[in-house]
Amino acid sequence: MSDVMLRLLVRSIWETILMTMASGVISLVVGLPLGLVLVATAKGGFAENRWVNSILGAVINGFRSVPFIILLVALIPVTRFIVGTSLGTWAAIVPLAIAATPYYARIAEVSLREVEPGLIEAIRAMGGNRWHIVREVLVPEALPGIVAGFTVTLVTLVGASAMAGAIGAGGLGDLAIRYGYQRFETGVMIAVVAVLIVLVCALQWVGDRITARLDHRGAR
Repeated sequence: MSDVMLRLLVRSIWETILMTMASGVISLVVGLPLGLVLVATAKGGFAENRWVNSILGAVINGFRSVPFIILLVALIPVTRFIVGTSLGTWAAIVPLAIAATPYYARIAEVSLREVEPGLIEAIRAMGGNRWHIVREVLVPEALPGIVAGFTVTLVTLVGASAMAGAIGAGGLGDLAIRYGYQRFETGVMIAVVAVLIVLVCALQWVGDRITARLDHRGAR
């Protein structure tokens, strides 16, 4: 591989990491509260509200049902309005975050639902309000699942960021398409695939280690 191609590969790795982490953080910051709202407003929840739960669930399911490549194209006007352009790494973060947020919200919801209801009742019996339930019970008890779900979301975003390269988002996907596919440079394609495998394995390994540290259920 030439020096020029090596520099392009390094830049593409950085762009992929930037897209993945930025959109991942946004999905965590927005998706976790959405998951909490879904759990709280569900039937039998500590803030039961059928209308809020139904409407929010429908919106989340609607976004999740749209294939990412279609969402990527459909959100071009929104991306251009927010970032000022529909091309490049920063522009790709917008559709990536919008796609990942409802995905992570459902993952967080599943983890939060696994919290023992008796713990919530105990907080209520001691006079705790809704904020106490969220802060003292739901999030701490579901934290291993929340982190594990966030790891899965990041891994999914790596693949989605590569797909975004099809419309000029930059990153490893763009490099693979422009050089590996269009110019028939097999070495570039192999290098991109190898880097993606290493990146995914590294993310999964770190996520698994953090989850294991946070999961104290086996010691109970």
